[in-house]
Amino acid sequence: MNAVIVIPTYNEAGGIEIMLDAVRRTVPSADILVVDDNSPDGTGALVAGHPDFGRRITLLNRADKGGLGAAYRAGFAWALDRGYDVIVQMDADLSHPPAKIPELIAALDLTDIAIGSRYVEGGRVSNWSASRRLISWAGNTYVRTVLGLQVRDATAGFRAFRRASLLQLDVLDSQSNGYSFQIENTWRAGQLGLTTTEVPITFTDRTTGQSKMSAGIVREAVALALVWRWRQIRSHLHRPSSQRSDVTA
Repeated sequence: MNAVIVIPTYNEAGGIEIMLDAVRRTVPSADILVVDDNSPDGTGALVAGHPDFGRRITLLNRADKGGLGAAYRAGFAWALDRGYDVIVQMDADLSHPPAKIPELIAALDLTDIAIGSRYVEGGRVSNWSASRRLISWAGNTYVRTVLGLQVRDATAGFRAFRRASLLQLDVLDSQSNGYSFQIENTWRAGQLGLTTTEVPITFTDRTTGQSKMSAGIVREAVALALVWRWRQIRSHLHRPSSQRSDVTA
């Protein structure tokens, strides 16, 4: 299967070259697409200066900082247009271990979507404060409860998709932007009956650059989870009684 690794970036100059080298060593047969939101720190120039640029590495420049979801939609559209069988998404800051990419891709032999998960047996986080751990755990518990999700790490950004799964998800038509982009795709997959396998990973907090997490991103995720659930309930109530079933995940 031909695979591409989609990596969104904004001000990741401190580690992008290390990241690209690590991915190239781990999956030398895969292509890499960096989606850069016009980083003022020169991230795009470093990508363009990599020895493998133009062969295995491509740079998709975007004019403005449009958010994580928008960057992934642009990257996924690029990958789908070029016929890739497998599309992997991951962060640029080495918080997602490149060494786990082959395991995620291999999992697609038996599942539609593979997630690098912090919250299944064998998964963990490293270098996080107690407050950061609590926020992440509470956020996942909240969205899993509201949306009835079975996936343990619904906010995970390290994922591999079969091409057919991305098309079925209609991911290019999604509306969410921040980390709720991950939640929306997890929820959509469950609604469509797609199978998801969680592969345990060690998530390591970034050592370069700055986190893009903000209060606004958290508020978006909290609000959208409620909106999606309400739409699901309303759709169920408007069906003829003979077609109704319990509203679950």
